[in-house]
Amino acid sequence: MKHLIFLLSIVLLNAGCNQQVKQKAASQEPAPAKNAVVVPAFNADSAYESVRLQLDFGPRVPNTPAHEKCAAYLVAKMKSYTPDVIVQKGVINAFNGTPMKFQNIIASWKPGTNNRIMLCAHWDSRPWADHDPDPKKRKLPVDAANDGASGVGVLIEVARQLSLANPPIGVDLILFDVEDYGPPQEVKIANSDQYWGQGAEYWAKNPHKADYFAKYAILLDMIGAKNATFLMEGLSMEYASDVVKSVWSTANRIGYSSYFLFEQGNYITDDHVPINKIRNIPTIDMIHLDRNSETGFYPYWHTTGDTFDKIDKNTLKVVGQTLLTVIFEEK
Repeated sequence: MKHLIFLLSIVLLNAGCNQQVKQKAASQEPAPAKNAVVVPAFNADSAYESVRLQLDFGPRVPNTPAHEKCAAYLVAKMKSYTPDVIVQKGVINAFNGTPMKFQNIIASWKPGTNNRIMLCAHWDSRPWADHDPDPKKRKLPVDAANDGASGVGVLIEVARQLSLANPPIGVDLILFDVEDYGPPQEVKIANSDQYWGQGAEYWAKNPHKADYFAKYAILLDMIGAKNATFLMEGLSMEYASDVVKSVWSTANRIGYSSYFLFEQGNYITDDHVPINKIRNIPTIDMIHLDRNSETGFYPYWHTTGDTFDKIDKNTLKVVGQTLLTVIFEEK
């Protein structure tokens, strides 16, 4: 999926940044309440069921029947909430030269306005559990309950809410494919970063609409585990610090301060990178980062343990309600 970058070179940088962010957070007053708006209530049960339905297909690895069937389900689901659905299809070569069929799924509300934001997640699964503690399982595919399906489940419920309540701005929900087909950890190749987030990179170079514009974008990744912690990811702070601070302030204001921490996190290679660098859309990565984990991620990242029982409805609610609040308070 995504992976940590600059692991050694940023240790001292992060330490300094952490102190600066904490000092700012300590002196920061709570964000003032915005003008009263009606924000829909996010239904965590609905999102939870959407996660389960994705996993019922099995690992959604490109070029497999499970991948094709899940794509059909996601397209039909989005079309049930908006008539404005576009599916980008094509072929991308993996790090080992394997041609992979991909589908990026884009659902839009108010497609005619440039006053819009973008929410995204990846829907494919990791082909190998290369970080599994059991070496015998490292060639097995990953169920990807949290690492992919959780973010998609939240966006499906957001889509349902947008179909029921007219958002004040244009919104695009994009489900990216071929995010998690990067080389296994034992395969060492030059420029390996280019083989992660390939669906997002394709979209960034070939947007679904000519001259596509969004004020900013929010990427969801591994957002469904119990007691998840969302730190302020390094590249998000580099490219879109104002967006990070605004979203984190919103989450804190509505009661989710134990999830959204005003602390600097590591720099992550993820789908937000090509959107920032190629499309120049300020994009943040809302991702579970765990300082107590050996990898720095959710403990079951890229293992066979990333299963449905790890998904927590409370965390889905926290993330989904934060997103709806951001959307419906946007001007």
